[in-house]
Amino acid sequence: QVQLVESGGGLVQPGGSLRLSCVLSGSSADLYNMAWYRQAPGKRRELVAKITSSGLADYVDSVKGRFTISRDNNKNTMYLQMNSLRSEDTAVYYCDRLKSWQPPVSYASWGQGTQVTVSS
Repeated sequence: QVQLVESGGGLVQPGGSLRLSCVLSGSSADLYNMAWYRQAPGKRRELVAKITSSGLADYVDSVKGRFTISRDNNKNTMYLQMNSLRSEDTAVYYCDRLKSWQPPVSYASWGQGTQVTVSS
């Protein structure tokens, strides 16, 4: 059974940085394109960034130039480096595998997520 565990969230001031990690177990990460999603209170879950198994990345416009998605297939781990954080980045962040690249469709095998709070 595939499991995904997110970590690295926390409380950070506006303009600060965080690095999220997503560890996949039960399968080999290099088999999948993967993505980071987030869900803010009262809002729908949205795709933030996605990455192919070989490392090609794509981002939602609101995070372009601030967030960087990466992966280390040897460690079965995906990362999200978040810089210049804003209050509107506050959300629970989730990772998942993608069934489809475009349009992006996830397996919806959601873990617990990791809370990111941007506040002064």
